Amino acid sequence: MENTFTDLSHINVRGGDGGAGCMSFRREAFVPKGGPDGGDGGRGGDVIVEADPQLSSLIDYRYKHHFRAERGTHGQGARRHGRDGEDLVLRVPVGTVVRELDPQTQTPSYDIADLTQPGERVVVAPGGAGGRGNIHFVTSVRRAPAFAEKGEPAREHWIELEMKLMADAALVGMPSVGKSSIIARISAARPKIADYPFTTLVPNLGVARAANGQSFVAADVPGLIEGASEGRGLGHQFLRHIERTALILHVVDVTGGYEGRDAVEDYEVINDELASYAAELAARPQIVVANKCDLPGTEEAVRRLREVADRDGHQFFAVSAATGAGLDALVSSCAAEVARLRAEAAPSAPVVDLSERWERERERRDRQIRIIREERHAWRATGAQIERMVIQTDWENDEAVAYLQHRFARCGLDDALAKAGAVTGDEVRILELAFTYEGKDAAPDYDELPDEDDTLSEGEVE
Repeated sequence: MENTFTDLSHINVRGGDGGAGCMSFRREAFVPKGGPDGGDGGRGGDVIVEADPQLSSLIDYRYKHHFRAERGTHGQGARRHGRDGEDLVLRVPVGTVVRELDPQTQTPSYDIADLTQPGERVVVAPGGAGGRGNIHFVTSVRRAPAFAEKGEPAREHWIELEMKLMADAALVGMPSVGKSSIIARISAARPKIADYPFTTLVPNLGVARAANGQSFVAADVPGLIEGASEGRGLGHQFLRHIERTALILHVVDVTGGYEGRDAVEDYEVINDELASYAAELAARPQIVVANKCDLPGTEEAVRRLREVADRDGHQFFAVSAATGAGLDALVSSCAAEVARLRAEAAPSAPVVDLSERWERERERRDRQIRIIREERHAWRATGAQIERMVIQTDWENDEAVAYLQHRFARCGLDDALAKAGAVTGDEVRILELAFTYEGKDAAPDYDELPDEDDTLSEGEVE
């Protein structure tokens, strides 16, 4: 079992829509035939998920589920381009896995990214491209194009955020020293608690929150024994969890337990085992916690343990898991120490963007065209790319509609229909619109128009 705290949130994300391109012609005194000067629409903002080392939970996404980036503004005449929309950055804890959800079943379809390092980010909802103004559609034979593109609508979809956060602090110590009782007191975790050794067999995790709002994830690690570093008991398995935490809370039973152990000896044994297992554990920040201080006759053990903790340069707290005494101060100190360690771990290098791989996958899926026969002479064509083309077209402009037919031919739709068995005169349905199929060689001649993006030149058929 990994020492992780899992939390899930489903959120709906949408980038900003692209602004519309402008259809405009230059109008100046003494220039009777000014050329086209319509500007492009601005690109919509992206929705970005970024790993933030200062966060410990997905609580920000528990009650708010819809997130939208800003749309781009429309282009204007005189070649004035629209402003791009602002990006929306959603911050999540380090260790968050981002997944695409199936729109029908709301079950994960595939992983988008695993944000394991501070500052890593991924675009989960790209903004729509701005529509091109009519300055882009000038050719040697078409000097005054009277159409422009509408802005590309952004895609809206649901994603899953799964936090697999490593514990910030690990409670370690001999069996039955009260680690489970402490974590139950300082967090909402409800571990099994009993008065016999090795009640805890797997780590329990809980989020502890200080009075000032700072929080950290604490792990109750099963009790260690002498020889754990050599594999006695389940030593290696338990010590593996401690390796992955930034802070050690060393819990000592100052009553000595049933065996009448000495508190200082217990403290030394556990520290020896940590150092023997991994040398860096000996230098890890540690807070010494003297538990069960509410019981009579523990004053001398507390005094001696405090002295050795001071000698080793560790903070010391005398607490009682039974009464809660001293736990508020312990939690506040732990939260402050964890915040300091997180700040030290914050990235100094440039932010790592994991969007490129996912964007390539998204573009590949967008290019796919699926043809389904709905009736004897009626076909349904679906695909993110061709649907965007339809939405971006001004259907009240004959030139724009003719240009759409050219785009269909270039992206492979005509070939896909022919391959599926469509014949001239069949009806082709895309979204809520219907077209008459005229054969794959019947597209208008727009060879002199500027080339579009390479992504529009490759048709894929399912």
